[in-house]
Amino acid sequence: QVQLVESGGGSVQAGGSLRLSCVISGYTGSSYCMGWFRQAPGKEREGVAVIDSAAYTSYADAVKGRFTISQEYRKNTLYLQMNSLKSEDTAVYYCAAKYGYCPTFDLGFNGRDTREFRYWGQGTQVTVSS
Repeated sequence: QVQLVESGGGSVQAGGSLRLSCVISGYTGSSYCMGWFRQAPGKEREGVAVIDSAAYTSYADAVKGRFTISQEYRKNTLYLQMNSLKSEDTAVYYCAAKYGYCPTFDLGFNGRDTREFRYWGQGTQVTVSS
């Protein structure tokens, strides 16, 4: 049973930083893709960033240059470092995982079809006040 547990959300003022963590357990594949997604009130869920087993990364245009996705293999943990936060970054953030290749934002991936990723965490709230 694959389980993902996020932490690190909270409230911050615009321009501030937060780091989200996602601990993954029960995963037994050597080739995988993990990602961060978010959903703001009244909006569709959208992709934020993805990373694969070879540490290839891809980012949504809205967060390029501000957010960094990374992974720590030894701790089975996925991170999202969020800097220069804006009020429009306010959302529930989810981590997700799938076997196989990672989709690429530059080739049209937007993360709105949640069926593309099989495993999901419960989400953590990020609130950015202006």
